[in-house]
Amino acid sequence: MTEAKLHDGSTIHLEVHGRGPTVLLPVNPVPIEGTKADDMRKWGVDPALGRNLIDGLSDAFRVVAFDYEGHVLATPKPDTLTPANIAADLLAVADAVDADRFAYYGYSWLALSGLQLAIRTDRLSALVMGGYPPLDGPYAEMLSVTMATYEMSGQDPAPQQTERKADEYDWDSAEVTMTEAQTRQFVTLYEGLQDFDDRAAQASLSCPRLCFAGSADKIEYGERWGGVDVDIAGPMVNRRAELEALGWEVRVLDGLDHIQAMQVANVLPVLRPWLESRTG
Repeated sequence: MTEAKLHDGSTIHLEVHGRGPTVLLPVNPVPIEGTKADDMRKWGVDPALGRNLIDGLSDAFRVVAFDYEGHVLATPKPDTLTPANIAADLLAVADAVDADRFAYYGYSWLALSGLQLAIRTDRLSALVMGGYPPLDGPYAEMLSVTMATYEMSGQDPAPQQTERKADEYDWDSAEVTMTEAQTRQFVTLYEGLQDFDDRAAQASLSCPRLCFAGSADKIEYGERWGGVDVDIAGPMVNRRAELEALGWEVRVLDGLDHIQAMQVANVLPVLRPWLESRTG
């Protein structure tokens, strides 16, 4: 069993599959089963997303898979989940598998974590950010949403709504099921990003890099969640020429929202050929 020791002294299990250029993949390598899997499917999420990504890459790459999100939920870091500590954790994973050079793909907050890693190391051979823009990121908006989530954590849940399909999900009536410690760590993360200048950070990036998002990736949160719009696609669409001039390759997946754009059937056709062309 391969493990990495993280910034708080906890350890995370790593799975290594395949041979070739190393790719760090912060995904759950174990398919979810049972009732939880059924709930995920209602949202349009593949319960075996991580495993299917691994299988789709490991014939051409040495894939290092580790469930970082699952780890921080199981072992919360309410005061220490800072951008610098996340970057240190990702480097600890690379060190544990003797990867001096490696590519990284992350989606959503794990994508912005990749950007934080990239400005702190010269070991990246390639960076792929899915579901979060590398320029004009919604850091203030995400702090509002995570603060609201933190304030609601620990409260008694309201009666459940009638079941809805994923594309009809009502964010305003969604309930918070995470603990205070679990939600507080994401407040810590976004508090630590409030002074982050992602435009100035571009000068620190030298590796090949790709960003992608669904064209419909925008969530309008009601007052209960801070009354903000978290627009992921907008910066990639509106600043595409600027991003490309800064060295990014940009892919906008037509008609897809945040959840749809993270599914393997949509990710692999973008991710795999690009990694093959950039990592050799």
